Amino acid sequence: MEKINKSVEKAKRLKGVILDFGGVISRTLFETHALTEVALGLPKSSLKWFGPFDSSSDSLWQSMQSDQISERDYWHERTKEVAELIGADWDHMSDFVKAARGSEPLEIIRPEAIIAIEHWKSNNVKLAILSNELDLFYGDKFRDKLPFLDFFDIIHDATYTKMLKPDPRSYISCLNDLNLQPQDCLFIDDQLRNITGAQKIGLNTIHFNVLNPKESFSQALELSKF
Repeated sequence: MEKINKSVEKAKRLKGVILDFGGVISRTLFETHALTEVALGLPKSSLKWFGPFDSSSDSLWQSMQSDQISERDYWHERTKEVAELIGADWDHMSDFVKAARGSEPLEIIRPEAIIAIEHWKSNNVKLAILSNELDLFYGDKFRDKLPFLDFFDIIHDATYTKMLKPDPRSYISCLNDLNLQPQDCLFIDDQLRNITGAQKIGLNTIHFNVLNPKESFSQALELSKF
């Protein structure tokens, strides 16, 4: 973490914060297995894949981390598995997510994220979401149930832009819409490959730790003191 965030220590007053959505703003699907099982009528402990929370037992996650498959590939496989468990006919990841958490999406939003977002907004920091699959995974009606999204100046979603992180064009396009330079912004993501991509174009970064979200947001707020 210290090596990744070294550039932030010398940053000037931040003018913008760019956040990933899944994992950073929302809790991961790994963290909400119990809620998912209740929502889908599955017996307790039916879901046995835990991604970064137990990577040694999740070979598919290991394949994603080594770039053998994409994040979308990972969730496509998990969607098929869960669909088979409940006898569902799902075509897309959004079918899974909407069934698992679509009715009460605020339940899966990290409270630390809301506190940080409100802090930045009150200090006139520009806010953006840079996601590879926001509407692809959650469905286009999901946003209507999350009023805090109104605080964001920009939502860049590769569902539509087709520019996936860590493609440098994804970061540059978001920065252009914010009308800010890389050195003026902090980028927060839970995937190391996306952090590395952001650093290559000069963004200040925090590699978000889903195992300790409070610490990651505390660090982000500390770095953006005024």
